Amino acid sequence: YYGDVSIGTPLQTFSVVFDTGSSNFWVPSTHCSSISCLLHHRYSSDKSTTFRTNGTAFAIQYGSGSIEGIISNDDFSIGGAVVKHQDFGESVKESGLAFVLGRFDGIFGLGYDTISVLGAVPPFYNMVNQSLVDEPVFGFYLGQVGGALGGQITLGGVDTNHYEGDIKYHNVRRKGYWEIDLKKIVLGDEEVELNAGAVIDTGSSLIILQTVLADMINKHIGAKKNFAGQYIVECSAVPNLPDFSFFFGEAQYTLKGSDYVLNTGVLCVSGFMGTDFPESMGDLL
Repeated sequence: YYGDVSIGTPLQTFSVVFDTGSSNFWVPSTHCSSISCLLHHRYSSDKSTTFRTNGTAFAIQYGSGSIEGIISNDDFSIGGAVVKHQDFGESVKESGLAFVLGRFDGIFGLGYDTISVLGAVPPFYNMVNQSLVDEPVFGFYLGQVGGALGGQITLGGVDTNHYEGDIKYHNVRRKGYWEIDLKKIVLGDEEVELNAGAVIDTGSSLIILQTVLADMINKHIGAKKNFAGQYIVECSAVPNLPDFSFFFGEAQYTLKGSDYVLNTGVLCVSGFMGTDFPESMGDLL
């Protein structure tokens, strides 16, 4: 899920992923010669009258690739609000197919400042500090791809048009990622007690678990790994797959098979992917 932000004076517009799983704001630079940069919009400091030099080098490793660059400072605009003096990254080197093939230019980090590389103030912090939002709250509506509204981010509150009933609140375990308590998961009649942490990450497209747990779930739903490392499910089997439930505290959130299997139109890919998390992260993403 990505949308537009504009940087500089006059405005230079970029598509960015609104990512709760990271805290830095960056876009490609005109000084970048990586293939991914050449295929996307690039920020030119020479064209902005509000640019302020910094020049500190930085590097960020993501699950799908890495970037290197320099810190710069400029004003930026989002949703009609103008944020002054924002530190952001100009990437000068990008590695990873996700950055080459992605429709987005950069990333707009919405995690806590405690995990921001070099301590750069995340953009939403500056929106709050500069009194540009009504509340220190943001909300996501993750709509269906191809729908009239693919998705929406509300900065400064939540949009009541996109939910019914009352919002359930969960305490954050530690201020870094948006990590909350995951009591257990249930797949059909199978139940696994976890008492672990789960990161709510808008920058991840899959349900990412410890490898041993992901392998167990994929085996249970009949998914088989292909040459690319994806777990493939027979599309005809999806309507009969068991429900999968998260228990965040005592609150249950249930997905049907069609929710946790991605139908690409060619293949049906399991949404459960295994990885081994560093200790600084939660146990599920």
